[in-house]
Amino acid sequence: MDKQYTYQAPSDSIPLSPEPVRVELWKEFVQLTKPGIIRSNLMAAFTGFWVAAKWDIPWMTLLWMIIGTALTMSSSCVFNNYFDRDFDMKMERTCNRSLPTGRLQPNIVLWYAIILGIAGLSVLFLMTNPLTGWFGVLGMFVYVVIYTLWLKRTSTWSTSVGAISGAMPPVMGYTSVTGQVDEGAILLFLILFLWQPPHFWALGIRRVEEYRAAGYPLLPVVKGIERTKKQMIPYVVLLLPVTWLFYSYGYVSWIYGVLGTILNVIWLYICISGFKAKDNEAWAKRNFLFSINWLLLHLFILVLDTMGKM
Repeated sequence: MDKQYTYQAPSDSIPLSPEPVRVELWKEFVQLTKPGIIRSNLMAAFTGFWVAAKWDIPWMTLLWMIIGTALTMSSSCVFNNYFDRDFDMKMERTCNRSLPTGRLQPNIVLWYAIILGIAGLSVLFLMTNPLTGWFGVLGMFVYVVIYTLWLKRTSTWSTSVGAISGAMPPVMGYTSVTGQVDEGAILLFLILFLWQPPHFWALGIRRVEEYRAAGYPLLPVVKGIERTKKQMIPYVVLLLPVTWLFYSYGYVSWIYGVLGTILNVIWLYICISGFKAKDNEAWAKRNFLFSINWLLLHLFILVLDTMGKM
């Protein structure tokens, strides 16, 4: 692992930024949970649930799964904000968050994260099933401890390993119905796991100087932009067979296979075109935005084609 970056534990006394942004108190607490991340991951969780349940919907299980998953993910994001508060002061896109500006006190945010986590895991264990609860524990542990506290500060492996936590929501949605891990759960995990590194590295290339100034050993900072472009390719290529494995195991029809392959090939083309890009920032922005649409379209088609199977 790359060791040229060191980390100092955050201080509980964070100086105010020169021009703090005023936000209503309830909005501060909502923003700490990173609503954009929660929305996309709940869509993934719903997709996993639907692939497992199809038309035979246990509605109360769906409700409890959504609530439990949302709370555990929110807890993880709040913990992330808590532990990253010193680093967030150094980046333009994060310096106006609640903790770097001093609008919320660290001890309040810490208790907020703990309460959300206890509530979310309690819902998953008691109202869905223990297996789903344990996947919630795994997702939180990887994101908060392995990713946020360790690898994000010490190694370029942070993005790839951290993708494990981001791939938990569809698995949790799936196991809340089935109560077991089988081919469907594994394939859902692979879609989100393989999607995350190229998606996040595109953002990393756009913000490479900010990450460098903050001291994060992100891949484009440590290994360079060209190496990062190369690293994206295997992840996108591996998505090609995963799409057809859903069809092979009978979860979807050939429609998802064809449409998913088209989306995969387009994304692969965009990644490869980066080697000739004259403007890395513009290319990375296009790649990042397409990766968001890629995920939304994949999940949407997967749900519709699963419905068609019934």
